[in-house]
Amino acid sequence: MEFKLAAFADEAASSIKDQIDAMLKNDVSLLEIRGVDGENISAITPEKAKEIRKKLDDAGLGVWSLGSPYGKIGINDDFAPHLDSFKRAVENAFILGARHIRLFSFYGTDSIDPVLDRLSAFIDAATGSDIILCHENEKGIYGDKASKCLEIHKALPGLKAVFDPANFIQCGQETKEAWTLLEPYVEYMHVKDALEDGSVVPAGKGEGELPYLLEHYRGEVLTVEPHLTVFEGFEKLEGEQRSKLGRFVYPDSRAAFSAAVDALKEIIRR
Repeated sequence: MEFKLAAFADEAASSIKDQIDAMLKNDVSLLEIRGVDGENISAITPEKAKEIRKKLDDAGLGVWSLGSPYGKIGINDDFAPHLDSFKRAVENAFILGARHIRLFSFYGTDSIDPVLDRLSAFIDAATGSDIILCHENEKGIYGDKASKCLEIHKALPGLKAVFDPANFIQCGQETKEAWTLLEPYVEYMHVKDALEDGSVVPAGKGEGELPYLLEHYRGEVLTVEPHLTVFEGFEKLEGEQRSKLGRFVYPDSRAAFSAAVDALKEIIRR
């Protein structure tokens, strides 16, 4: 299996300088940009986007997707400013050279109609930009289970899917079943695994069936999203104290980031 790797590098460090350093040291060439220099990607200005682009270009790195928060609000929240922010993000995606923006399908409703109305507004706002909009399954939003994601994609075939195995596990959704339903719509994957209790673990160490999914995945890019447990002072603990924290606990964010990347590479090499 050969893939290009992207990552949520804000899980390694806050500053773009340190994010770049973490990516280079772990041989990750693309960024799914979510937080940078203490700001969410939805808040950055075009000038800031240009600054980030130059630093990434100088390091030989690129942006794969905006890991945006759009659609991660209540269905009854004021949508107009949210949509205006999204329109600015489309402009920033162009500046950053990103081909994708990930979206969510709103909290607080069991009705698909208002969800489709708002997602359609995102699609209309991005028309002509060549940006691919991708819906991520997320616990608690309308499209949390595979069946509801399928409803969205059938209604809006231009909207692609970001497939997140750990998020499905946390919703009680079996990932092979989800893959069978959603594979035709999958644009790319978030590499994140979880145990039955919902705790996130490195790829291949949980219930997400990552080896199976990667064997059947036909995309070109995989985004590493660590979400692993960091316990400052972990290295100072001994014996029983350390064992109580479990196998997948790390002394700092950089160590957790590297562990997540290494776990994915281990599966790819099989």
